[in-house]
Amino acid sequence: MAQTLSPSPGPVGSQPPSRGPVTGTAVAPGPARRRAPFVVELYRSALGKKYVMAITGIVWMGYVLAHMVGNLKAFLGPEDLDHYAEFLRELLVPIFPRTLTLWLMRLGLIAAILLHIHAATALTIMNRKARPVRYQSHRDYVVATFASRTMRYTGVLVLLFLFVHLGDLTWGWFNPDFVRGEVYRNMDASLSRWWMNLFYIVANLALFLHLWHGGWSLFQSLGWNNPRFNQARRWFALGFAAVVVAGNIALCVGVLSGVIGL
Repeated sequence: MAQTLSPSPGPVGSQPPSRGPVTGTAVAPGPARRRAPFVVELYRSALGKKYVMAITGIVWMGYVLAHMVGNLKAFLGPEDLDHYAEFLRELLVPIFPRTLTLWLMRLGLIAAILLHIHAATALTIMNRKARPVRYQSHRDYVVATFASRTMRYTGVLVLLFLFVHLGDLTWGWFNPDFVRGEVYRNMDASLSRWWMNLFYIVANLALFLHLWHGGWSLFQSLGWNNPRFNQARRWFALGFAAVVVAGNIALCVGVLSGVIGL
């Protein structure tokens, strides 16, 4: 019986050259993909996106804390709050023109929040592709906090609140009694409307949940998740969120009660 001879196997792990669909000739390998700069390559990874979310989250945590502290000057009267607002417009004058530093800070915050949103969205897509079939046991659902399960929704609500807040007290779109430069008067005119005051309170409750889980998870995103410090992380996240939101809601209650107002 005739015996068919087969080609001898190559080295272990080697692959035979690919053949073209018609001629059977070997296909030359294509050019290697040119590597992007290190920062871009890092951001393309899940780890890089987590770093970006954590860092931009820290930037905005610092901002909301400073913003809350500054706004509490409303309890001291219109002169103190309006003077504080003018101080922000005069930052680094005469080195820079008036309001330039303030606008640079605003642009930095806008860039931070856009990166934060993009990184969060990209991570969600990457996680869904890695695990196309969703699963979650009853135990996992119980262990996960309400704040962590609602991060996506509280983030959207906080973003909506940011737009309304700027349109209300910075641009004057949603405040019929808006007067540019008179911060105390504009705050009183806006929060004296019960429905707007209620919206601010509800939005701040969403901010509380977002800051609570964000303050906890940023340590894990940066790799600072030693179990010995978990309790301290938990108290930090809860305390930070509570202080910021309590200060903001105090302004709402102060206007409704007449403590703040002209």
